[in-house]
Amino acid sequence: MGNVTIRELRKSYGKIEVIHGLNLDIEESEFVALVGPSGCGKSTLLRMIAGLEPINSGTIAISDRVVNNLPPAERDIAMVFQTYALYPHKSVADNMGFALKVAGKSKAEIDKRVREAAEILSLTEYLDRKPRYLSGGQRQRVAMGRAIVRDPQVFLFDEPLSNLDAKLRIQMRTEIKELHHRLKTTTVFVTHDQIEAMTLADRIVVMQGGHIEQIGTPLELYDRPINEFVATFIGAPSMNLLQATLENGVVNIEDLQFEGPAGQGNINLGIRPEHLLLCDKGLSMTVKVVEPTGAETMVFLRFNGQDVVAIFRERHSFEPGQIIQLRPDPAYLHFFDAQEGTRL
Repeated sequence: MGNVTIRELRKSYGKIEVIHGLNLDIEESEFVALVGPSGCGKSTLLRMIAGLEPINSGTIAISDRVVNNLPPAERDIAMVFQTYALYPHKSVADNMGFALKVAGKSKAEIDKRVREAAEILSLTEYLDRKPRYLSGGQRQRVAMGRAIVRDPQVFLFDEPLSNLDAKLRIQMRTEIKELHHRLKTTTVFVTHDQIEAMTLADRIVVMQGGHIEQIGTPLELYDRPINEFVATFIGAPSMNLLQATLENGVVNIEDLQFEGPAGQGNINLGIRPEHLLLCDKGLSMTVKVVEPTGAETMVFLRFNGQDVVAIFRERHSFEPGQIIQLRPDPAYLHFFDAQEGTRL
């Protein structure tokens, strides 16, 4: 298995630079997710690792071998695309074994590898079928099987689940995670869905505007985001940011006070929806919409002109227009500079 090392990587389209001197180390057997809003550069970065996009400067190394000038076929990677990219006229077995056939492998070896991958992915009974007779999830398994048979140093996934329905996405997440635990192949996974990243990855790389904002384990990013962008991007629903003031280490919001960082001035107090607590006297918030989901209740509120979301495990009978009292749990507060958005 291989590691991936990226140093001072830059990419421009004409005069517009879209990747700005990135540095990233992906360890052997690690599962790393690249996340960020549309246009942040995550797919471009993945395509540069794959050799599908030329780089302007910097280096990309796979297993300590610089691959800047190598074509995709010589990088020892396998890529799974969003659109499956299967040959419609070929059977599942022929699709999975095509790269091996091009590489000149014997029919016996191709058959062996295809059947091993099919067994892993529960595709054995579909090997003779054409892709049009498969469901979306089965087609994605075929695309994954095509990558597995190559036994690459690195798997690259480019939003592979975005075309599937919600239930199937959850199922495929589980299958991808089980597959990684079994094969231990280094994996780089691009997604716009931060829940996918949280549930799948060993580490997450949060990108914005061609820069890396923060790298960490899912819980590191969730529990200690470095700035407001990461705080509101990681987690669904997003972290609430409430306007407050800081005076000599004391945070004031309405009539509530909390111990805060040193300094003074305007700040934003960050609190996750599940860490807003019902109380007798707290912050007066007006209920806008109540969304019961069974296991929990999501409540959308209005507070001092700001939208706020609270999540309760207990069942409550809130009504739109009702005023309720909520207090941020002091054990889970985050503080950010109101101007820069950086963590205090």
